[in-house]
Formats: sequence, structure tokens, C-alpha cells
Amino acid sequence: MRARRPSVPETYAGSILLAHPELSDPNFRRTVVLMTTHGSDGAMGVVLNRPLHKRLGELGGDFALGPLTGVPLFQGGPVQTEQLIIAAWRSHPAGFQLHLGIDPEKAIQFLGDDGMHIRAFFGHSGWSAGQLERELKQNTWIVAPPPPDLFTQPGDAALWRRVLAGLGAEWRLLADEPDEAGEN
Repeated sequence: MRARRPSVPETYAGSILLAHPELSDPNFRRTVVLMTTHGSDGAMGVVLNRPLHKRLGELGGDFALGPLTGVPLFQGGPVQTEQLIIAAWRSHPAGFQLHLGIDPEKAIQFLGDDGMHIRAFFGHSGWSAGQLERELKQNTWIVAPPPPDLFTQPGDAALWRRVLAGLGAEWRLLADEPDEAGEN
């Protein structure tokens, strides 16, 4: 099955990349990657469905007793895995508004905003210049617009199945296949 690709867009920023069902790389197997930047210098995104089952408060320091203590932590990707990235987003009819790499003070301001979601990521997913385009030609990724409810769905391992199944009947069949690697 061929991956869906727009006809050579200028940027994939704002799209999601779904790992093709046959992708076996453990860093990206059955992942949903929110693309935050993409250009001639490369691309960057964060994995939305690798929860660490921890909260910012468990990191200690100012997070332990502060207002961000309950923000969930995710593994954002295999690049700079010690770097903490805080993201906030809000869905709206035309898509979503994303703030990536915000400082804790700004995240605290967003806490009170209606419809704003905040997550924290260790690391990110990155591609050097031309690397993502080469991977797309090899059908490693399925490019899709984010579904309207993406940010209200649980960011768990099942997110990949739900989003892939939403792309149509043929993808639903592949999404429902058992995972030979034992993951869900």
C-alpha cells in the first residue's frame, strides 16, 4: 500500500506523520509525529503517542510544587532526549494553534486559557536536509492533516491505530492488524 503524500508541498509543518505499518525502526514504530518545522534545512516534530506515564511534578525542582506539576511527559523522539520541551496548543475550526518550546512561565499563563492543552516532551524527532523527503519516497511515513480531535484524544499507544484507521477503509485494515512486536 502506498503512503499518502500531498503533491510536493512547500512544508509539512502542521501535518502529522504516521509511521507506515511496515516501519520496524523501534524509534518510530507505530508513532504519530506532529511536524512543527520543515524546510530546506530539515524537519522537526514531536511524537505524540509515547507517554512516559509521569508528570512534570515528578521531575522535582520548581515543577514539584508549581502549577505545571500535572502536565504529562512524553518521549518526543530520539534526538536530544535530555532536552525538555514544553508545548501548548488549542484546536480551532481552521486547525490548531501550536506553541512549541515555551518557557514554564508562558506555559503557566496558558494553563488558564480555555481549550489550551499542555504537554511536555523529552527530546524531539529530527531530519536533516532532504532526509524526510527521501523517507517519504520510500513510503516510510503517511502524511495526513491532523484530525480535529487529535489533541483531545489520549496520547497513548492506541493513538496510532485510531488516527490511521480514520484515513479510510484500507488503512483501517492495516491499523487493526496485530502488532508482531507485541506493542499496542
